[in-house]
Formats: sequence, C-alpha cells, structure tokens
Amino acid sequence: MKKSISSSVSLVLFLGFLFANISTYGQEERQEVQFQVVDDPDGTPRDTTIVYKQKYGLRVGVDISRPLTSFFRDRYTGLELVGDYRLSENLFVAAELGNEKLSQTESLRVASPDNPDQIVDLDLYDYTTSGSYIKLGVDYNTYGNWFGEQNFITIGGRYAFASFSQTLNSFSLYETDQYFNPNTFSGGSDQPQEFSGLTASWLELVVGYKFEAFNNIYMGMSARLGFLVSNSESDVFPNLWIPGFNKVTDNSRWGVGYNYSISYFLPLYKKARKKREPALTENP
Repeated sequence: MKKSISSSVSLVLFLGFLFANISTYGQEERQEVQFQVVDDPDGTPRDTTIVYKQKYGLRVGVDISRPLTSFFRDRYTGLELVGDYRLSENLFVAAELGNEKLSQTESLRVASPDNPDQIVDLDLYDYTTSGSYIKLGVDYNTYGNWFGEQNFITIGGRYAFASFSQTLNSFSLYETDQYFNPNTFSGGSDQPQEFSGLTASWLELVVGYKFEAFNNIYMGMSARLGFLVSNSESDVFPNLWIPGFNKVTDNSRWGVGYNYSISYFLPLYKKARKKREPALTENP
C-alpha cells in the first residue's frame, strides 16, 4: 500500500511538471536583446549580430518529494535543500544537503504454527536510521536552447557523504530447524540498541531536467544511480538504509534515488550570447 501511494505521488508530480512545462511553452523569455548592424566601408549592410544577455547566478530550492513522502509514509521524515551555480553557458556546480529519518520493520513469511496451510508474517526486527548527508558535484547541460529559452537537460555526477546513527528497536531470533516448535521464534529482545558514529560515502550519476515555469522560478526532476564507496557499520547490525542513498541491498553496492525540486534563480550578473544573422538584401 505504501509503495502504491509513493508511486502514485511520483506519477502525479511528473504529470504536474509536464503540464506546467507544456503550459509555459512558447512564453516569451524576458531577456535583454540588442541588435548590432555591421556595415561594409561603403555603408552596405553586411550582417546583423543579435546579442542576448544571459543571466548567471545562484539557484536555490527544495526537494518537494521528501515533505510529501513524510506526509504519506508512516515513520519517515525528510528534507533536502538543492542548489547550483552557473559557471558557464552549460556548466553548473551543484549541491544537495539533506536530513532523513526512517523506521522500518522487517518481516518473514512462514507457515502458521497453528495452521500449516496458512501463511503469516512474523516480525524479525524493527530499526530506526537517522542522519544527514551532503552531495557535491557538477551538472552539464546537453539541451540546445533556442535564443531566449531557459530549459536544461543535464547529466552530471556527485560525491556524497552521510553521517548517521542506527537504533535496533527490537529483534527476534528465528530458527528454521525447530523440531518441537516449528516456525516460531526462539528468543529476542525489545531493548533498543543504538549504534552511532556511522558513515558512508558514494558516487552518483545524475540525469536531470529543469524548466523555467515562471520568471526565475524553476521546476525540476532527477534520477540518480549511486555506487557505494565506503560503509562503516557495527558488528551487531548491518546498515540496511542510508540517508541520501536509500536502501542497501545485500551483496551489491548500487542504489537508486530521485528528487523533484522547485527552486528560485537569483541573477547576479549577465553575459552576452551572440548570434549572427545574414543581412537582408534588396532584390534588383
């Protein structure tokens, strides 16, 4: 049910962003345009240079998927701030800073001790992971904007680092080879055990899309493929989930993630982008 709600929220957000993009398509970009006519020595117009003043500056915002997930998903809270700074026409330095807390219960599906034909879920353990993370890297725009258009399809990378703690709230010991009491637990504990000072780092491949919905207000989304570089964990309980990286899979260093952002662009200065147009000649 939770996965269905999360998938539905993602679909609604995607359709909303798509609709916003379609509705804003063709809007006139508020850019400074200048025309410079270059003449031959005899005064005959040779060509015209169109100069667009492109905006450079800082874009800051928030990932709106995490507050929505906090609302719809039990035992989860999260917040992520996003930002990037335009270095050149297509190159951006980017960063994300976040904090997440998740509690989960892992269950085992076995035959009921009272009725072997009935399948039941037995709780193995319940744990809580809480911590912060930071991601730093670059994005490169691969989309060829028309003059005056401010949309970006980017590919980039991040180096990410997380510091977190993990609490084993309760656990049960299950043994499959039980002659007298099959499919039951042989023991466990409900005394919380906290493991602090845990860290992890990973590399991310990021593919994203941003468009200017309104003047200086951008909507965006991105998909992320992470590769776990380091993962310090306790000897008692492994790290099953890492803030910013998401679920850790057995015998695999790969993880996936996403975000949906809304951000505001703060223009700091402008640079000219020129395009030469052939001069119109009169028919004889």
